[in-house]
Amino acid sequence: MYRRIKLIKGDITKVSTEVIVNAANTSLIGTSGVSSDIHKAGGIVIDQQCMDIRRRLGGCKTGEIVVTDAGNLDARYVIHTVGPVWKGGEKRESELLYNCYTNALKESVRLECKKIAFPNISTGIYGYPKKEAAKIALKATEDFLKENKEIEEVLFVSYDEENYEIYDELLKQQNK
Repeated sequence: MYRRIKLIKGDITKVSTEVIVNAANTSLIGTSGVSSDIHKAGGIVIDQQCMDIRRRLGGCKTGEIVVTDAGNLDARYVIHTVGPVWKGGEKRESELLYNCYTNALKESVRLECKKIAFPNISTGIYGYPKKEAAKIALKATEDFLKENKEIEEVLFVSYDEENYEIYDELLKQQNK
């Protein structure tokens, strides 16, 4: 299973994969962080499809997902998921973050995609403690991969050194 989980330090908009996951906000407007980078790199098609989703659904709820084409990114789709804002851990944050990863993986299978790349959801302006978020991300991914063979590669893309080191250490512990 762990061979299917990989880690890189870099820019998720430069990754070649089938699905790129966007750490979105509920309005699906790419205003800051990785979401802004994905909207800019993907181009107008992502913005247009997010506007259409907002008109039809009103946006995206925390822990849920919506899908757009990937535009200019080297991927087929962008799965937008809204991570929880950290409020001390008493507002179902861990459950909602777990759902972000699980729902994105389920949707990748539904889309018949075998490779998916995740950013570090909720660890930026949403303030989720990075180590706790990484543990949840890996747990959700491992739980999913145990039951599903369709996904061949889950790539965790850490833009910053701190998140990279946290994931690297957790993955090394699991591989012992």
